[in-house]
Amino acid sequence: MESFSLILAIVVVTALAFDFTNGFHDTANAMATTISTGALKPKVAVAMSAALNLVGAFLSVEVANTISKGLVDENGIRPEVIFAALVGAILWNLLTWLVGLPSSSSHALMGGLIGATVASAGFGAVHGDVLVTKVLLPAVAAPVVAGLAAMLATRFSYGIGGKAEGDATRKGYRAGQIASAGLVSLAHGTNDAQKTMGIITLALIAGGAIAPGSNPPTWVILSAGMAIALGTYIGGWRIIRTMGTGLTELESRQGFAAQTSAATAILASSHLGFSLSTTHVVSGSVMGAGLGRKGGVVRWSTATRMAVAWVLTLPAAALVGALAESVTDLGDWGTAVVAVFLVGSSAAIWKRSRREVVDHTNVNGTDEAAGVVTTAIAAVTPPPAGTVTLTEGPAISFPSQSSGPAPAVAEVTAPAATAVPPAATV
Repeated sequence: MESFSLILAIVVVTALAFDFTNGFHDTANAMATTISTGALKPKVAVAMSAALNLVGAFLSVEVANTISKGLVDENGIRPEVIFAALVGAILWNLLTWLVGLPSSSSHALMGGLIGATVASAGFGAVHGDVLVTKVLLPAVAAPVVAGLAAMLATRFSYGIGGKAEGDATRKGYRAGQIASAGLVSLAHGTNDAQKTMGIITLALIAGGAIAPGSNPPTWVILSAGMAIALGTYIGGWRIIRTMGTGLTELESRQGFAAQTSAATAILASSHLGFSLSTTHVVSGSVMGAGLGRKGGVVRWSTATRMAVAWVLTLPAAALVGALAESVTDLGDWGTAVVAVFLVGSSAAIWKRSRREVVDHTNVNGTDEAAGVVTTAIAAVTPPPAGTVTLTEGPAISFPSQSSGPAPAVAEVTAPAATAVPPAATV
């Protein structure tokens, strides 16, 4: 068993806390569309996702090695640096969860690590080639590739299926959607759980507990997998609502196309050791699936907010990580101050979230206002048939073209008829 110091123990606990936030922050990646289309009940969906995240954590260590051996120079990195990096990542995760934005936990972690490392050892301690090839380029390419794949898959499914909308068709796509959601959960475990493994391994190396270049110990793999699984089971309902119904409206076959495309991209990147953002991949695939159906509309106001959050994630987490490192560099009392700040800020964010509770009972609701594109489409769409009531005449009924609840009755006030004087009497 490795030799632990107090600061090393604090870093490990903080890393597992980040892994927990990563779990509930990214539950939406696997299960948002499955929940929004009704393929699975919310609590069943998150339980299934949690179990598969745990299994996925044991399938590979390539991404963990990218973080522990490739992104920053192991030599000269102190455990306090890693602690500061985790502070930046956790706070960004919690803030974006509070506002329901599906930002990248992976990039928050990378940003925090880069900012803390630069503050401690300078820019030379960051391996720029690894940052560009295995973090930044995949961040740009992943949502585009996954989105195009999902859009083509959606169009293909509607093309070969025609207008078949019977019970058997819907059940078939729902079964496929459940299977593909499970695959995304498994892929998420192989990618995101490994990032925490890499951070803990880097901390163990920095603290002298294991030799440089070591793979993650078994207990690290197990604890990281359990932490992300527990966070997944808690359910990040705010982000699930945004991803499932706030971004676009999906049918079962669209959800199946989106999740299959996302799972393929994530598994391929894990095999290559890319520290890919599963959030970027799934968000891109959901938008692609939304655009792949004729008449489908993406809420671009939500997509724009998400894109802004993606751009800000790395620099924001890096800034917090650098500031935290500057304080921890003052000594043990500085580390204690940062720890108190982290706990206090996390508690304040949680308390603020209680003002508007989002859970499994209201996860499919959305208060998202229609954007410009949505409003324009609605403006040229014929209104539902209804009944026009004239105040001075009989009601005129128009036949409805769709089933469902009776539409609202529109009342139009007609001008009163002008009285005609009686004819003159001769």
